[in-house]
Amino acid sequence: MSTSASAGSAAPSPGADTSGSVTDRLVEANQNYAAAFTDPGMDARPVLRVAVVACMDARLDLHAALGLDLGDCHTIRNAGGVVTDDVIRSLTISQRALGTRSIVLIHHTGCGLESLTEEFRHELELEVGQRPTWAVEAFRDVDQDVRQSMQKVRTSPFLLHTDDVRGFVFDVKTGLLREIDAA
Repeated sequence: MSTSASAGSAAPSPGADTSGSVTDRLVEANQNYAAAFTDPGMDARPVLRVAVVACMDARLDLHAALGLDLGDCHTIRNAGGVVTDDVIRSLTISQRALGTRSIVLIHHTGCGLESLTEEFRHELELEVGQRPTWAVEAFRDVDQDVRQSMQKVRTSPFLLHTDDVRGFVFDVKTGLLREIDAA
């Protein structure tokens, strides 16, 4: 398995704009956005006082799926939506400095971490000559990983508010959330 970014590059789809990089297109889109932008006059404190931790998977449109508007929540995303030290760091800042009280954890069906193992780190070490300092955090059972994530949040000494922590699995085929019992 190659882990380099150039491996597996797909040809552009027919009719796709190939005149610039993806980043160039994003910057152009931002210029169009900024031209019509009006300062919403809000600060960094989320209106609903909730932080959502979710997978970075591009199929998850969290704001649409949860009926959220700009400013409603803090969104923390990473591969798998797993609760790492950095997620605890972000949640701690979210709670202690910016007033959130509730935490929602969202994993999803068909997650790429279900097909990886810690062997991925070994392959990276062989390829680049340095072992990553981070864990892959792969899992086989998405429900159990949500339970584990809830437990990590509930037992963190840094978090003030751990009484409203709920975990879910988002079904990428139906768009529905399925709540996971912590027990």
